[in-house]
Amino acid sequence: MEVKSIKQEKAEVEIWQYVFGFTPMAVLKCAIQLEIADAVESHGGAVSQPDLASAVACSPSALGRIMRYLTHRGFFELNQSTNQYSNTPLSRQILKNGAKSFAPFLLMEASQAMLAPWHKLSERAALEGGSAFEAAHGEDIWEFGSQNPAQSKIFNDGMASHARRAVSEIMERYGEVFGGIGSLVDVGGGDGTAMRCIVEACPWIRGINFDLPHVVSAAPRGQDVEHVAGDMFKHVPRADAAFIMWVLHDWSDEECVKILEKCREAVPKETGKVIIAELVIVEGEEDKYTDARLALDMAIMVHTHKGKERTNEEWDLVIKGAGFSSYTVKDIGSIFSIIEAYP
Repeated sequence: MEVKSIKQEKAEVEIWQYVFGFTPMAVLKCAIQLEIADAVESHGGAVSQPDLASAVACSPSALGRIMRYLTHRGFFELNQSTNQYSNTPLSRQILKNGAKSFAPFLLMEASQAMLAPWHKLSERAALEGGSAFEAAHGEDIWEFGSQNPAQSKIFNDGMASHARRAVSEIMERYGEVFGGIGSLVDVGGGDGTAMRCIVEACPWIRGINFDLPHVVSAAPRGQDVEHVAGDMFKHVPRADAAFIMWVLHDWSDEECVKILEKCREAVPKETGKVIIAELVIVEGEEDKYTDARLALDMAIMVHTHKGKERTNEEWDLVIKGAGFSSYTVKDIGSIFSIIEAYP
């Protein structure tokens, strides 16, 4: 009889997690679409399975199996004495109207348009600079979005939900980064959510949201933020400082240099700065966000031509290549860091 090592037994158990690795995302997408966490909340925080099934218009037997899985994964708790489900800190992350809800971001990543390119990853890996997204859809992610308003909305809603969380983290942990700034341009700011959050927290700032015409045209209007349409490779509106978040990872080093050059030209040489909110991968070191950072790097590989999450050395290359005289990197205890680049 074969005697298995502890490592071999562990591997044989663990591989099953990868065989069905798509399951957590798929079931969580289902829970968001059914608004299960919201239904639990609306019932005072505890609800029986029959009442929950009625509330979300779901088959009781199907819901029972879904809740069994999600409870196992830590999304809900089942009180054995009352036979009622309650939310957990994890399920509150997917409340539809939660201020920092992850629901729109997950729905974006779980949309058919964003999932299809994953099946083309091997093709992307075989060709330097190839695009899995383009292989799946016949055009790159930005062209696809401009031609498909429904998908563009899913994408913008997902990025807006990230922006709310990200700006909140920046304000809590490094809010002084916006001190002394009179005007700020958000480069690639989507529907303006990040800039609205910044201006709300820092009312002395005149906010400018800058993005492509089809993105800006769908952005909600208000008195607090000015929306400007344009191409960041050609021009960035002038301001005291520029803010660019989760944009540069979509582009190659050469393209990042061009974008950052336009950002540098948009701010005053003596007093301006460019604030970059992006991931920094520290190779050889791991923390609680390492797995998420590396997973996001794979997502960027799948969805863009030459984008990537960068190491400290790679950030040094593009920032100095864009002509900045100096920069600092601030770890704020989040999945991303804050880089301040000075002309």
